[in-house]
Amino acid sequence: MAQSKYAYERTPYIVVYKDKSPFKDTYAGEIDMVSLSCHLLKPEGRPSATVVIWSHPIGGGFYLPMMAALAKAGVHVIYCDTRYRGVDTALIMEKVVCDLGAVVRDAKERLGYTKVILGGWSGGGSMSLYYQAEAENPTVTTTPAGDAYDLTSKGLIPADGMMLVAAHHARHVTFTEWLDPSVLDENDPENRDPELDIYNKHNPNQPPYSKEFLERYRAAQIARNRKITAWVKEKLAKYKADGTPNREFGFVVHRTMAEPKWLDPTIDPNGRQPNWCFLGDPEVVNDSPVGLARFCSLRSWLSQWSYDDARADGVTCAARISVPALVVGNTADDGITPEHTKRLFEAVPHTRKALKWIEGANHYYFGQKDKASEAAQTCADWMVSQGLLEA
Repeated sequence: MAQSKYAYERTPYIVVYKDKSPFKDTYAGEIDMVSLSCHLLKPEGRPSATVVIWSHPIGGGFYLPMMAALAKAGVHVIYCDTRYRGVDTALIMEKVVCDLGAVVRDAKERLGYTKVILGGWSGGGSMSLYYQAEAENPTVTTTPAGDAYDLTSKGLIPADGMMLVAAHHARHVTFTEWLDPSVLDENDPENRDPELDIYNKHNPNQPPYSKEFLERYRAAQIARNRKITAWVKEKLAKYKADGTPNREFGFVVHRTMAEPKWLDPTIDPNGRQPNWCFLGDPEVVNDSPVGLARFCSLRSWLSQWSYDDARADGVTCAARISVPALVVGNTADDGITPEHTKRLFEAVPHTRKALKWIEGANHYYFGQKDKASEAAQTCADWMVSQGLLEA
């Protein structure tokens, strides 16, 4: 596809649909009605039968550089928020899938697009793969907490292709890799194992970390995740036994940005700088309110963060898709390292797939308009090569 720079029109709109639930898990709004905020970016003077739909479990991507860069490259783009925009405290991944399905259906039935490509950025990657896997062959009838939520009855429309950009393996996998295993007591996060606290200046284990330390560290991260999961399941079981099956409980997960990769760039190396992550100084983020899973509900933990129970697993779901797939990695990504990109690409079971790298690009292309343009053109060219977009 020849490189062009189109002006584009941005149109905000809302998709509203009914989704009945035994209790309300988002603030305000009409009960049993879901309202999803969307933006449609249409290149001027370039009609198209194809649109790329991007989403993320907690949204917030309307103005990411990639969205505008794609529109400028002549690609029609929709970015949609889920019902959990900005707040994942009570997020249920199965409901997120249903939200994305409503936007896909609206794009085809109301807006008239005949081809829909799902774009998955960061945590939107495993989310879109979960959607596509369930749209092609639906199997899920309950949430991981055992609540009825039947994706097999939702009539999800499969996308015609997938594009994963700076995507990670899964929210629950990434979260576990970032979880601070030094915490010994969830009710007293200051009670820590000093030899597992990578921010402890007196810790004898310092970068570059030994293989033995990393193996111990990773095992302790998984153990902490499973310990929280066991407590969550015990609490939910008690509520059900007490005759209050819809009862919930909010809790805090402390210290959730302790990925050794941020301190030791020799682990899964790329062009990232040490002592830094996409949210800033990782030691600060470790205790910050913006850390992953900082505020949780019981059901959301199982659906979103539980290492063994969450189903939106990019690698597992990628193995279930049949449509063409493009995987794009950024070589200086300060959020997602190359291992995750490669895992997703290798999981796609067919040969209609491609892996591309954007050299020197960070996670969001912030301050890198040229990298955003390069990634957008890479996506546009790939879609043309697959017959998914007009040349």
